[in-house]
Amino acid sequence: MPLELDWVNEVRINTSAVERRCTTLSGRRSVKKDAQAGWLLKAVTCIDLTTLNGDDTANRVKRLCAKAMRPIRPDILEALGVADRRISTGAVCVYHRFVATAVEALEGSMIPVAAVSTGFPAGLAPHDTKVREIEASVADGAGEIDIVITREHVLTGDWKALYNEMRDYRAACGDAHVKAILATGDLRTLRNVAKASLVCMMAGADFIKTSTGKESANATLPVSLVMLRMIREYQARTGQLIGFKPAGGISTAKDVLAYQILMKEELGRRWLEPDLLRFGASSLLADIERQLEHHVTGRYSAFNRHPMG
Repeated sequence: MPLELDWVNEVRINTSAVERRCTTLSGRRSVKKDAQAGWLLKAVTCIDLTTLNGDDTANRVKRLCAKAMRPIRPDILEALGVADRRISTGAVCVYHRFVATAVEALEGSMIPVAAVSTGFPAGLAPHDTKVREIEASVADGAGEIDIVITREHVLTGDWKALYNEMRDYRAACGDAHVKAILATGDLRTLRNVAKASLVCMMAGADFIKTSTGKESANATLPVSLVMLRMIREYQARTGQLIGFKPAGGISTAKDVLAYQILMKEELGRRWLEPDLLRFGASSLLADIERQLEHHVTGRYSAFNRHPMG
């Protein structure tokens, strides 16, 4: 849709109210026993299983893809009574270099490959270079592209520049889904987070995402609440459903349940499905598998019994 600056400029955030809402969340809602196991299995299907390290190798990516296709041990699924369900992660997220490797490893699984792009994580490469990077990842088979915005546009209030940048990324993605990483830890204020969310949605983002996971501050409940409210407002005005991806620092089953509860309360049951909710994580799956094993056996196991590959 066209950029509506009047809408962007009228955005206001009550920070104390946001913090109060998030502080009371855990005290008002909890999920226990069989229900918790069900919520955690749903969370597994929403994980973008991720490796974004400087020492990544093709073999590591292949092992990660194998885990994505079979994220929970068969004996645990059997004990839970869901051995006949097709449970896999939402996607595998890698650098462009490993997109073709992941696509080959996931062939026939229906699990998409998500590529981080546009000079991830800082996003300071030349604009035409960033666009070519997107096009190269799509050509290699990536079905989803996680782009990073130029934070300077937000910090200087240059919403037109942010809109044009995001629109170019959307065009370069073609049929691939595009997730706009706001790097909220760099944006300084919740109002900036809200405005950046709105502009990226106007410019065609399918998802808005909190963080690269490389900032000093990553996903938090207050930041997520602000972004969810903008998604809700955008849907009310346009009828479009936009997805949400918290990333960075979500490493335990307790963490992911808090985000699921927030999603359900703010946006409804529809936003608990992987086409509208993703979690950017590398170690989260191991803790979920541990919690599910505890649910069926009554015992906690060591993390080394739940490798990522």
